[in-house]
Amino acid sequence: MKRSTPNDDELARLLAAAGSGLAPHEVRALIAGVAAAPAGFEATAWMRLVVPEPAAALTEALSALEAEARKGRGTGPDAGPAPGERLAALRAELARRGFAGIIVPRADAHHSEYIPERAERLRWLTGFSGSAGTAVVLAGNAAVFVDGRYTLQVDLEVAGELFERRHVTDDPPHEWVAANLGNGGKLGYDPWLHTPDGLARYRDACRRAGGELVACADNPIDAIWHEQQPPPLAPVVPHETRFAGKEAVEKRREIAAALREAGTAACVISTPDSLAWLLNLRGGDVPCSPFPLAFAIIGDDARVELFCDRRKLAPEIAQHLGPDVEIKGVDDLGPALDKLAKGKKPLQADPAATSAWVFERVAAAGGELRRAPDPCALPKACKNDVELAGTRAAHQRDGAALTRFLCWFAKSAPEDGLTEMAAAKRLYALRAENEHYRGPSFSTIAGAGPNGAIVHYHFSDKTNRTIEPGSLFLVDSGGQYLDGTTDVTRTIAVGAPTDEQRERFTAVLKGHIALATTRFPTGTTGSQLDVLARHALWQMGLDYDHGTGHGVGSYLGVHEGPQRISKLPNTVALKPGMIVSNEPGYYKEGEYGIRIENLVCVVALKPGMIVSNEPGYYKEGEYGIRIENLVCVVALAREAGHEHDMLGFETLTRAPIDRSLIVADMLTPSEAAWLDAYHAEVRATLTPLVDAATAEWLAEATRPIGEGRGDAA
Repeated sequence: MKRSTPNDDELARLLAAAGSGLAPHEVRALIAGVAAAPAGFEATAWMRLVVPEPAAALTEALSALEAEARKGRGTGPDAGPAPGERLAALRAELARRGFAGIIVPRADAHHSEYIPERAERLRWLTGFSGSAGTAVVLAGNAAVFVDGRYTLQVDLEVAGELFERRHVTDDPPHEWVAANLGNGGKLGYDPWLHTPDGLARYRDACRRAGGELVACADNPIDAIWHEQQPPPLAPVVPHETRFAGKEAVEKRREIAAALREAGTAACVISTPDSLAWLLNLRGGDVPCSPFPLAFAIIGDDARVELFCDRRKLAPEIAQHLGPDVEIKGVDDLGPALDKLAKGKKPLQADPAATSAWVFERVAAAGGELRRAPDPCALPKACKNDVELAGTRAAHQRDGAALTRFLCWFAKSAPEDGLTEMAAAKRLYALRAENEHYRGPSFSTIAGAGPNGAIVHYHFSDKTNRTIEPGSLFLVDSGGQYLDGTTDVTRTIAVGAPTDEQRERFTAVLKGHIALATTRFPTGTTGSQLDVLARHALWQMGLDYDHGTGHGVGSYLGVHEGPQRISKLPNTVALKPGMIVSNEPGYYKEGEYGIRIENLVCVVALKPGMIVSNEPGYYKEGEYGIRIENLVCVVALAREAGHEHDMLGFETLTRAPIDRSLIVADMLTPSEAAWLDAYHAEVRATLTPLVDAATAEWLAEATRPIGEGRGDAA
């Protein structure tokens, strides 16, 4: 029988019996914040914030209160065109404040990809649900700006009669401002939601328009969004050294040494994954990313001030952090910055990832805030040996779950009625059986037919499509594990694919293999490698409008910097230990999408390293040829006239690639050899981890590419 929600008197008695120092109204406020955060993988873990070990009666009461709070908050802003009344209300609020317009980015004060429901202002105003976008609202017109991942999605989700829909690269928002603001207009911005680098372009645009860029004292949308949620309160817990590989005190000392070398007294850290990495903390304030929303200031003496809502700190956090980490409230950040600024000691912050509010506060107090990259970003990106061992293990378990799904899908898809949502639910359930699993690393992209052409498509009750024979199904998914983060995409043929689909899939595969097998000198950036993944598509007059690879964290963000593989310029060199995705694709609007994604790790090709050399050729039904030797990397680079030590990629992901979509004759012998070797490794690694039926399917799915029917053009 479901327990009824307790009243204050009953709750007070339960709290007193448990020895909790919280009053009923404090517990209700805490639960409102818990309900504003995503539901955790462990449903009752948050109750330790009330009392370390709640008894059964208190657990039931708290569960009832949480259920009531989550039901009351609804599901947040809907994806899809927002009511025009919201835009009208915002314009009225801006007029009341004397503003001609406002910039509305999809951002919060921490400037990471995933933001709490409270910060989904762009989605509330426009209906756009993508992970990156900006709106500019003026009195007479408004526009939404997105990149190439969302050009189809924005047309579906944003009302064209209310907002112009623009490509952020072809028609940047600051140029739109320059053309539309008008002389004397004041364009407002929330200084918490913008970085100094981003504001510089808007400030120049306002000047060119004869207007002015002005900070808002508070966000105007918050004044009219009456159902806005409170800040999220998910438990902040220690991340064990057996997964992190390094004690937090050691990390703090390394960052402090870097600050001393730079002549900086302290650094402001506002990026959640950097803070989580530095202090070996994890949380759950935002979807899919296990980090807490908080700020920190680390000094050149390795001491840290952590600015965080104390209500969400697990009981053991103080002992975990130790005496050199002082816990303060979020409201204490401003006074702490004032104190440092008045001390006239140089401070630093990353201008690309820190709110303009921080820079403006230090400047107002007369201090110096140097612009410098986040000192945690590079060491966080270069995973240590423990993290790499963990991520390899996580990918094996994850690959087994995905392979079980692919086997199930192969049998279920031909049946009538299988939908995108049902397929994604099945994949989640299989992953959830894994050791150390803590939830998805992002919202699963499960696109059937034309929905697969929407690069960052997310199914909903309105868009959920039946998976039909003769179509392609694109599934991009991943998991958060205590020992690693995964991200993998597979494109699957449902029934017999067309010649065009097979040719374009094979071109994407050729690009994937080119990147996976390349060797490159130290100092090479991802931007220099991006062309390898596109070359085969370019020869066919095709391309894709997104990056080829993004960094991936270690039980942190599925998208992390500073490394990436992209057409866009990037000055950060790829270094050993960095994990990046390898995900070229092709998308035919209104018909299908193709993407093949594995995660790879940058490795040094050192003397003594054993690698295989196994080119081959296979003629179906007649004979096969493969010559394989194991070769040892020796120190011949300089003797051969080479001037650089070389790096390469180790593929981490383990999952079969759909052979029915491959035109074998389009592959070179070395490309076919790579595919066969990869499939052999997948088969050897995963067979012991799956059931007998899946193992039988896997053996068939990973046969050499020259074997079987339908592999050759």
